[in-house]
This record gives sequence, C-alpha cells and structure tokens, in this order.
Amino acid sequence: MSGTNNGAAGESGSSPSRFEILYEDNHLLGIVKPVNIPVQEDATGDPDLLTLLKEDVKQRYAKPGNVFMGLVHRLDRPVGGAMIFAKTSKAASRLSESVRTHAFQKVYLTVVHGQLPGAEARLEHTLLKDPKSNTVQAVREGTPGGKQAILDYTVIGTAEGYSLVRIDLLTGRSHQIRVQLSDVGCPLYGDQKYGTAVNRPGQQIALWSALTRFPHPVTKEEVELLSLPPRSYPWNLWTPQMQKQAIL
Repeated sequence: MSGTNNGAAGESGSSPSRFEILYEDNHLLGIVKPVNIPVQEDATGDPDLLTLLKEDVKQRYAKPGNVFMGLVHRLDRPVGGAMIFAKTSKAASRLSESVRTHAFQKVYLTVVHGQLPGAEARLEHTLLKDPKSNTVQAVREGTPGGKQAILDYTVIGTAEGYSLVRIDLLTGRSHQIRVQLSDVGCPLYGDQKYGTAVNRPGQQIALWSALTRFPHPVTKEEVELLSLPPRSYPWNLWTPQMQKQAIL
C-alpha cells in the first residue's frame, strides 16, 4: 500500500476533507500535518489537529455521536508532513505496539546550518526535558531523568551554507532532532528554540516528516505515507526528485 489516498479502501459516501489525505480506510487516517498546528490541545488553547480531524471525519461521513481518533506518534507544533492516526481503538493499540517494537519507521528531511561532521553518522545523546519551559537539552549520560536519544543522518546535498539532511529516527524523544543536530553545531534552519543565534524570528523551521512506514494493524500489509516539503526557501535549493530519491 502506498502513501496515496486509497479511495477504494476508505469508507463510502464521504465528502472532501479539509486536509491533504495520504491514506484512509476503516482503520487508519494518514494526512499531511499542516505546520504550526499543535497535535494535541495545549496551553495556548489554539485549535489542535486531533480535535480538527475528529470534526472532519464526523462531517465527511455524517457520523452521529463521538468520533474515535487515536494518536500514535507526535510532531512538534511547527513541523509538518506525513502523520498517521488510528480510527479504531484496536488499530491504535496495534500501531502503538509497532512503535514499541521498532516496526514503525519514520524518516525526516531537514535543512541545517553549516556542514555536519561526516556524510553520514549515528548521533547518540542523553536528553533531559524541562516541562516548565518546554525545552530539552543534551546532558551527560547518567543524568537523573535523562533519556537516550539515537538518530542516523545522511547528508543529501549542500547549498548556500546549508545542508539537506535525511534523518532516520531510532528513538522518539521530544525535540530530539532539533537538539541533537544543534548540539553538534548544525542547528535547523528557522528553529526558534535551538538556533536563535543563527535564525531570524518568523522563519519557518525546516523540518518535515517525509516518510512514515509501518505494517497495517489489520491486514499486515506495508503502508507507506510519503510527503515532500513545500517548494519554499530553503527547501527549493534542492529538487523534489532529489528529496524523494533520498527518502525512498
């Protein structure tokens, strides 16, 4: 199953969605998360994706009562791209198990300042989150409350002092990609938390959930959601063909 809207697998009698749908059937809903929308309700009180998706499904299929929408993985508020949700509790439970057993693959594209040390490498850090400030920092191994964070990166290309990088996330820590790359001297373009020295206020962070791949919770067939970044700066320094080739 590919990362395109599989209408034949979806529910019948639906009207168009306000979201870009990558995949949908009776069990799953895969979309392109818009940037700058929180996935869950937060302290800001701004409209959140989970609530908006429930309303969207309710309207599209004229469903009575409450709509179930299970959150399986998260993306930071400013980040966009491929994201999967469960439409049943059974699907949610099985997808969560796929995440725990590392059968759930997540690939990101990002643009960073400068050049990383090496064309490809594994980064391992211990990260500690401060819930009050909603910030994360790299700390010494063994620090109380610290959690291991691991990612693999591959540099796809360089241009204008920036690098386009593929990220294979092996752990799912809060702000992980942003903190780990900043810690090795290559903060993300537009990151307002971990790259204030090199980014300007108002710049959109260049981090995109490009590929999500997992076994279908019911059929066990492979589901693949693919989403390329917008054609805006700095993403447009590299062609969509180069970006797509890098993540498949």
